[in-house]
Amino acid sequence: MIKIIPPNEFKQIPWKNGHGVTTELAINKGGSVQNFDWRLSIASVLENGVFSDFSGYMRQLVLIKGNGISLSHSNNKVDRLEKLLDVATFDGANTTIGSLHDGPIKDFNIMTKTSKFISTVETIVEKKSLVLKRSLLCFIYGLQNNTTITSQEGMKKNLPQGSLMQINNNDRLRLTSEKAIIITIKERKNKEK
Repeated sequence: MIKIIPPNEFKQIPWKNGHGVTTELAINKGGSVQNFDWRLSIASVLENGVFSDFSGYMRQLVLIKGNGISLSHSNNKVDRLEKLLDVATFDGANTTIGSLHDGPIKDFNIMTKTSKFISTVETIVEKKSLVLKRSLLCFIYGLQNNTTITSQEGMKKNLPQGSLMQINNNDRLRLTSEKAIIITIKERKNKEK
């Protein structure tokens, strides 16, 4: 199954610690913020503070807007997200404190229950052929309005800006075998005034 989830289907969910709101893009069937197998969301971080406790989960954050954030974890690791599409991976059980570099940021979050899933995050800024290796799920988020996805089987879809594409393993891409999809980021055309 290939499904494009538009922004009007996303849900606004309070942060687990009550200090903000996140936009939930997708969650496993029957999942809730208290108990889920996997979850994708986007959060605006407006001030410095402690991240919610997600013990039992691996977290991956991608900087998608703003001037950066540093994440100080209780295991003495520090992640610095300074450029657009920088990624941090950390244990959700850590006490994590976010310190903004220069104003608010927006981040894309992938959380997976460590006992059930392993996730891989890849950011793509140009045409790329991506091989899906025995994946159960693949998600592609369109940060810009110039993303096209094609497959070896001839599927071609435009992914609108701010939308999420979900590819399940029961679709015609047959993700249980190694198949390639090509993600194309079209060049932006500068408009002359």
